Amino acid sequence: MLDQIKGLHHVTSMARDARQNNEFFTKKLGLRRVKKTVNFDAPDVYHLYYADEFGTPGSVMTYFPFPNIGKGRHGVGEVGTTVYSVPEGTLAYWEKRFADEGVAGLSRQESFGEKRLGFAGPDGDGFALVENKADIRTPWAKGDVPSDEAIRGFHSVSLRLKDGGATEELLRFMGYEEVDTSGTVKRLAVKDGNGANIVDIESLPGAAFADLGAGSVHHVAFAVEDRAKQLEVRKALIDTGYQVTPVIDRDYFWAIYFRTPGGVLFEVATNEPGFDRDEDTAHLGEALKLPSQHQHLRPYLEQHLQKLED
Repeated sequence: MLDQIKGLHHVTSMARDARQNNEFFTKKLGLRRVKKTVNFDAPDVYHLYYADEFGTPGSVMTYFPFPNIGKGRHGVGEVGTTVYSVPEGTLAYWEKRFADEGVAGLSRQESFGEKRLGFAGPDGDGFALVENKADIRTPWAKGDVPSDEAIRGFHSVSLRLKDGGATEELLRFMGYEEVDTSGTVKRLAVKDGNGANIVDIESLPGAAFADLGAGSVHHVAFAVEDRAKQLEVRKALIDTGYQVTPVIDRDYFWAIYFRTPGGVLFEVATNEPGFDRDEDTAHLGEALKLPSQHQHLRPYLEQHLQKLED
């Protein structure tokens, strides 16, 4: 069993409209946009990052907004719900805020003894807030949400799978342990993690497979401290039989990717070098940052990429 993985690093999803996406996460959720860059493989498409003040691993939601993308179809073989942690007693604040802001899909829930508020993103993305009195992480305090109510970071992701057995075995190998079961959902967690410690597995053998599109999670990333730890994880996965990519430089972290037995794309990402490598912390997410191989496209991109604010 591995011990290098310390919880979630980031979750990356697909969207249709960059401006709507930016407004939802910075205004309605009160997160900080910590990076405005472009897709490495499609540089005419943004890659937007929303997180806490510093872009701390375990708090980072990222999006590829493809203007002409079709709507995703939810099903098995995907991350069904991305769950954020909020302070105890704040769900009433969030429920009113979301209702006033016209956020769709509001539903009060209770799962594993935790109070939850389900809601939908602008493309039908599945989200929830969970009250977590034990979460001591510091939120982004200069956003549209007061710090006493603000999102602390990720709580968990929920995987919807036709058969969760093989993916559960993989997660156990990655250092996760079963901590609880509720109906068809099995909860696994990594000990002594970064606060975003939980993965839920929901087995739905009769459900149809998901189709990737706007509102779909593209991949979920797990955090390791540095490149040395990442290489240890990569070797262990390859030795176990997984097809893992070479290490890829993503400017703000190094990444490896592999497909899980249940169909979900996993990434293992380093905490280094971080989002302040090319911007001062006080100005994260303000300027358009381009990977070196796309710098020559700057005049075109600055003219043609959708403006995120007035």
